[in-house]
Amino acid sequence: MMDARLTLLQDWLPAHVQQAYALQGWGEVGQGSLAAASADASFRRYFRWQDGSHSLIVMDAPPEQEDCGPFVRIAGLLAEAGVRTPRIFAADLQQGFLLLEDMGASTYLQSIREGVSTSQLDAMFDGAIRSLIRWQLSSRPDVLPEYDQAILLRELQLFPDWYVARQLGRDLSATEQADWSELTDLLLTQIQAEPKVFVHRDYMPRNLMTAEGEPGVLDFQDALYGPLSYDATSLFADAFYSWSVDQHQAWLERYWTAAREAGLPVPEALAAFLGQSRLMGVQRHLKVLGIFARICHRDGKPHYLQDAPRFIGYLRQACAVDTRLAPLERLLDSLGLQQ
Repeated sequence: MMDARLTLLQDWLPAHVQQAYALQGWGEVGQGSLAAASADASFRRYFRWQDGSHSLIVMDAPPEQEDCGPFVRIAGLLAEAGVRTPRIFAADLQQGFLLLEDMGASTYLQSIREGVSTSQLDAMFDGAIRSLIRWQLSSRPDVLPEYDQAILLRELQLFPDWYVARQLGRDLSATEQADWSELTDLLLTQIQAEPKVFVHRDYMPRNLMTAEGEPGVLDFQDALYGPLSYDATSLFADAFYSWSVDQHQAWLERYWTAAREAGLPVPEALAAFLGQSRLMGVQRHLKVLGIFARICHRDGKPHYLQDAPRFIGYLRQACAVDTRLAPLERLLDSLGLQQ
């Protein structure tokens, strides 16, 4: 089948590769090759252009489905905050092409799965925490869109609309709907009460590139201005890798300690912050279950649902330690959702 966008990209690329070489001082462009690098849950896909020891990443984001503008803008905000992001050598927003610095092929997730020592793991996550705190300290209102109640509720609604209705093939009963309403009221009230900062929204090992010192940060184009606990919560309750309950809490405590020392408005008591993170996590886990079901049933990518039990496990863990989540526990029981 002809790939019209790939043909368009191949026509666009040579002049912009030459521009990137000039900016990097790499000399003349050699006989490079273009190969698939990765794809994600959106319509974006990535290619690696390689010429010997020199390589670049190309983002293909069809403009009718994806807008590259936020990526370019938020990359600037992150760079201003001192966070490592890929340098943008060329941006064609009209056609949906970006030519980016290649930050390597190994994400935190890949490094963890391949096996790292305890000291290496500590260094990796200390770097991720430092980068996150620097990003949060740079926050100011009226720069990014608000992560407001309407967005939080729309994300939550993905769970009944897609996971329950499409994946489980049923509707919520009246009793289940009452529990769902009670749960959403709790989550929205508590989350909206948190201090607001810049929120990456997918700050997790899959989007952090392994490097010396602090990580390279990717997939930030959906950043908003919202709840302080969000990014730390997603960093340590990953979509594709699980920590033990004790390790998860230890990582969160390490973030909380560093955030307090940096002057971020986290709660004075660790228990209060862990409670914030727990409820923030419930909102995110329900959203992700809905998104994974939507990707499966709408976009034909069923493999994402292989990680659904991980999120059900996160929800069960939260219910086990927080009596406020009794409506969620009843709902999970009624839906027959076990890890």
